[in-house]
Amino acid sequence: MTPVTPAGGVAASRSVPPGQDGDGGARLAQAFRLRDLVPLSVSSVGPMFSVAATGGVMAAQAGWWTLPAIAILAVPFIVSSFVFRLLNRHFPHSGASYHWSARIIGRGVSRYQAWILILAYFFSIPPIAIPAGSYTLALVAPRYDAPPVVRMAVALFWILFAAVPLLLGSRPTARITQVFFTVEMVSLAAFGIFGALSWHRLAVPIHFGAPPVGGILVVAVVAATILDGWEIDSYAAEESVRPRDDPGIGGIVGAIGALLFYAILYPLMLGETPLASLAGSVDPLAAWSHRLVPGAPWLMLVPVLLSTAGGLWLTSYILTRALYAMGRESLIPESFARLNRHRVPHVAIVVTLASATVVVVLQLFVSSLSSFFDVVLSAAGFFLLAEFFLDSLTAAVFLTVGHRRLPDVQINSHSHRLLLVGSIFSSVVMAALLGTFFVYGPVAIGHGVDETLAALLGLGLAFAWWTKHRTATPFVFAGGEAIVGGRVEDLAPAPAVDAQVAR
Repeated sequence: MTPVTPAGGVAASRSVPPGQDGDGGARLAQAFRLRDLVPLSVSSVGPMFSVAATGGVMAAQAGWWTLPAIAILAVPFIVSSFVFRLLNRHFPHSGASYHWSARIIGRGVSRYQAWILILAYFFSIPPIAIPAGSYTLALVAPRYDAPPVVRMAVALFWILFAAVPLLLGSRPTARITQVFFTVEMVSLAAFGIFGALSWHRLAVPIHFGAPPVGGILVVAVVAATILDGWEIDSYAAEESVRPRDDPGIGGIVGAIGALLFYAILYPLMLGETPLASLAGSVDPLAAWSHRLVPGAPWLMLVPVLLSTAGGLWLTSYILTRALYAMGRESLIPESFARLNRHRVPHVAIVVTLASATVVVVLQLFVSSLSSFFDVVLSAAGFFLLAEFFLDSLTAAVFLTVGHRRLPDVQINSHSHRLLLVGSIFSSVVMAALLGTFFVYGPVAIGHGVDETLAALLGLGLAFAWWTKHRTATPFVFAGGEAIVGGRVEDLAPAPAVDAQVAR
């Protein structure tokens, strides 16, 4: 391996112990293997929680047209997973997409993308924490009408629970995730098989009707919240034992796996439950499971709750690693880049989860702000889609301008034409969906969402301007393999990296 230094000179290939950079300084511990990254990527998608959280909204907006609506966005997301794999090979970094745009397009775009990234993942945390509390109460006290203080206490429990693996380090995070992942996969398989076997006795009439164009487009944007998460292994690149070889593979498995899960779960749920019972339901999976196994709601609640809890700390993981990268480059306060003795960014973790707690408290206790946060948090899919749009744009620029400048490409000329076409296609589709959301979003989410989104997007410009003179030179992660158990994990050569691809 012959990575290129920021100054353009060639650095000697070297492997370093976990937790150190090339100069022996404190770094994120390199502990994730591929067997850790795949469960992280799949669990971060949270298929059971995603269906439970959004299935009712999707059924209400598009009915059976939910299936093609998801497919509209699934193709760009699958393409994106392969693009992420390519970019990880060249630019492994805990800031992932924030870093890629700085290296490929420019630091101005990167600062704006940092703002979108923060909004996308932060606005995804409270909508996970509150349902985690609701599912817990439904499981332990199904007939209890909990007041806000009780719902807050249970949500706070799960937020604190999420903090534990994150603060203890990468290995505890991987191990706890693997346990939750196993339960969710077994449950998905069981409900899929039992649902298929029960089709003859539970099937309801299938009726698509005239396509609700507005509803389909809104569902396609909302689908960003159920198809994202697989990209977590990109943000785990600096904590991977083989940072140039493994990150991106888990993402591809997660993205394709998510599509397969939904291709099975949604048709079964829609085909075996009256649409009237699903449309607008806060937990459509519960309505389906009640028909599958009457009188045993816990069979569905347990895996949904575990899926929800896993999504809580894994979504937080993505955001905290991005904040760590931003803090390291002084885009935000440098304290966000501090590491505790377990070599994790504890300040970023504490600030992220504490801020999410404040939002949850305001939602539950302050009625005047509750409706505002409902609008903002319901639009999390918009910012996630905007984030992936910018990633696709970055990939398109890289594959047309930056890729041919790489030293290994100049020596051994090659191109990625299919990925280039896919990146351009994804950018066009996502841009169209973002634009149409301003037309149809107010009908689905509520009046004021357009103005709110426009204001937040405008604040991004202010953020990019305000941080113009704060950002340090992009930190370039060498991407060396870690020494684990006395053995260098360097089984395959990685491509050389041009640190000045597009300046």
